[in-house]
Amino acid sequence: MIEELEARKRILESTSSGPVMWVPISMAVDGVAAETLGARLDCPVFDNSSMDGYAVRASECRTGDTLNVAGQVQAAGPDLDLILKPGEALRIFTGAAIPRGADAVIMQEDVEFVDDERTAIRIVEGVELAENIRRRGSDVCEGQRILSKGERIKPTTIGLLASQGLPNVPIFSRPMVNIVTTGDELVETGEWLGEGEIYNSNGPMLTAAVERLGGIAARFHAMDDRGHLRSVLENALHTGDFVIIAGGVSVGDRDFVKETLTDLGVTTEFWRVNVKPGKPFVFGRFEDRVSVVGLPGNPVSAFVTFSMFAGPAIQKWLGKKDVSADQPALESFSGVLGTDLENRGDRPHYLRVKVDRENGNRITPFGVQQSHAVHGLAQADALVRLAASESLQSGQSVTGWWI
Repeated sequence: MIEELEARKRILESTSSGPVMWVPISMAVDGVAAETLGARLDCPVFDNSSMDGYAVRASECRTGDTLNVAGQVQAAGPDLDLILKPGEALRIFTGAAIPRGADAVIMQEDVEFVDDERTAIRIVEGVELAENIRRRGSDVCEGQRILSKGERIKPTTIGLLASQGLPNVPIFSRPMVNIVTTGDELVETGEWLGEGEIYNSNGPMLTAAVERLGGIAARFHAMDDRGHLRSVLENALHTGDFVIIAGGVSVGDRDFVKETLTDLGVTTEFWRVNVKPGKPFVFGRFEDRVSVVGLPGNPVSAFVTFSMFAGPAIQKWLGKKDVSADQPALESFSGVLGTDLENRGDRPHYLRVKVDRENGNRITPFGVQQSHAVHGLAQADALVRLAASESLQSGQSVTGWWI
C-alpha cells in the first residue's frame, strides 16, 4: 500500500499529453491549446470611432464653438479616405475609420444643430484630444501572445482568435475513457429492479465526471463471470486511452478484476492506496499506451479516488496547465471550520462537507460519512482532508476541494 501523494505522482509520470489536432475554432471551446499563438494583426486594425458622432479637431471643440458639417459621411465599412478640413465636423459612426486631420470624436449627444438645414453644429460639451478614438493596436499588437500552450479555450478566446482571422486552432485531443462497472447486482436506470438488485449509480456518475474534465466517456458493464469480464475488459482496453473500472478490485471471492487484467497483459504498477474512502485501488498500464484504473465499487469511494487519482491524469492528457501530484482534479478553496473535526483512523480521510459561502466559506460536515452514502455525497459542496489521527478545531482555516 502506498501513500496518496506517491500514487498520484506515479500515475502522472506514466501519463503524457494527448495527440495534437487542428480544429475549427467553432469546435475548440473548452479544449486546451497545444501551442502558443501570437497575434497576426494589430487590433483594432486601424484608428476608429467608439461612438456615433462627429470627427473633429479637439482644439476647435470648446463649449459654444460652432463647426460646419461636411457633406460626406464615414460609416463603418470601407475607408473612404476622407479629409477633415479646418472648421468642419464630419459625420461618423461607431467602428468607422477616423478621417485624416481629425484627432477626436464628439458624441452626437454633445452637439446641437444651429439651423434647420443641419449644416452647422454648436458644441454643447467640449471634447478632449483623442477622446472616443480607438487607436490601432490599443487592444492587441501584432506579434503579441494571444493564447498560451495549456490554456483552456473559452468562448471569449474564440472571439479573440476570430478577430485575428484564424479559422483553426491546435488543441490536445480529448481522451477516450472507457468506464467499466462490474457486478451482477447492478441494474440500469429505467429497468425493473428485482430482489437484491440496485441501480447502477457509478456508471452515470463517472461518465459525468469524465466529461466535466473534458474526456469522452463510453460505458461498459461486466457481470461477475470471468469469461464475460474478460471479454468486456479486452474490448475496453483496445478501444480506449483510459480504462476506469468501478468495483471488483478488492479481495472478495468474486473480485476477478486484478487477475483478469494480468491475464490480458496489463502491468500492475501498484495496488491499494492509503486513503479513506478508497483503499482498494489499482493502477496499471496496457501496452504502454492505456492507463488502467481500478476504483472501489462504493459510490463515495469511487468518486473520491477518481477525483484524487484518475482525474489529474485525464487533465494531463488534455494538456492543462498546473497539473501536479499535489493537487486532485478538483478546484481548491480556503475555508474556516464551523465545528471541531477529528480523524481517529490510521488513514487520511476525505470528509464530505457543506460550505456556507455567505459566511466566509464556513465548513461543516454533512451527511453519513460512509462510502455507500451517495445522498450525502450529492448534497455536499466539497471535500476536506483530515490526515491520520489529526484533530482540527472550530475556526481553523483549512483547504477544501469543490465537488
